Amino acid sequence: MHMARCYDELPAGYSELFTIDLQKDKKLALLVNGLGLLLAVAMVLLGFAIVPPGRALWDQLTENFWLAFVACGALFLYILLHELVHGICMKLFGSGKVKYGFTGLYAYAGCGSYFARGPYIVIALAPILLLGAVLLVLNAVFPSGAAFWVIYIVQICNVSGAAGDIYVTLRFMRLPRDILIRDSGVSMCVYAKT
Repeated sequence: MHMARCYDELPAGYSELFTIDLQKDKKLALLVNGLGLLLAVAMVLLGFAIVPPGRALWDQLTENFWLAFVACGALFLYILLHELVHGICMKLFGSGKVKYGFTGLYAYAGCGSYFARGPYIVIALAPILLLGAVLLVLNAVFPSGAAFWVIYIVQICNVSGAAGDIYVTLRFMRLPRDILIRDSGVSMCVYAKT
């Protein structure tokens, strides 16, 4: 039986299995943020192995004050693009209106649709994969010095900032294929056949 990728309403025979809400579940928020921190530390160490920090690099970063503005602007643009990629994927899989917002801790894209597991995993991982590939190419074009680090800092945020996306992907991969996920942006509900 072929399952649709997206539903506007919850199909008959489904009931809520669990909810993921990092705003309310502090223990889970700590776990996900801890995963993000571990990913960030690992990537910083990898960056140091690729482009070792030295006095010349530090001087370059501190003497070129405009690099701080470039880095901040790049991070802001990255956050917008990350959520936009989530939203575009939601639309591509059949969602109606997508809403965007910021909770104070997290930027988000969400909608009222119910997605099949496979499409939702694509929605969750698309930003880290697409933006990660673009940033990887940019780091290959700028393989050293301050330019490398400005781009690589955005890549660190790309990977560590996707800790929640990675967490839900790993969790959903262990569930039956016919689950449905409704991602409002600030929380997600998982539904299973009863």
